[in-house]
Amino acid sequence: MKFQGRSRTKRTGGRRRPIRKKRKHELGATPTETRVGDAKLKTVDTRGGNVKVRAISTDVASVATDDGVVSATINGVTRNDANPNYVRRNIITKGAVIDTSAGTARVTSRPGQDGQVNAVLVDDQ
Repeated sequence: MKFQGRSRTKRTGGRRRPIRKKRKHELGATPTETRVGDAKLKTVDTRGGNVKVRAISTDVASVATDDGVVSATINGVTRNDANPNYVRRNIITKGAVIDTSAGTARVTSRPGQDGQVNAVLVDDQ
């Protein structure tokens, strides 16, 4: 159990212990690491009877250009500030720079949450 920024010690010097472990609704899910490959989606039931679509792997991105939005094929991940290892493993997250058939683009959507890759063209760095 996290202490959410609180001190682990009491004013008296005693130890502050967690009241309980996390409940089922407080647990987080393991991150969906969307890979570059053949399109594979997974639907997940969420709270309130809603559904999330997770992209397990994808090879298509909607890239916003000056003229409009183009559907482009993803060749690979060029840079990913979330984790340097993701570049080697070709894992797409929000903010990742991907190499597409339309050019180099930065991902603006969350593929593990939305199930699609939206990106905007960036100047080559």
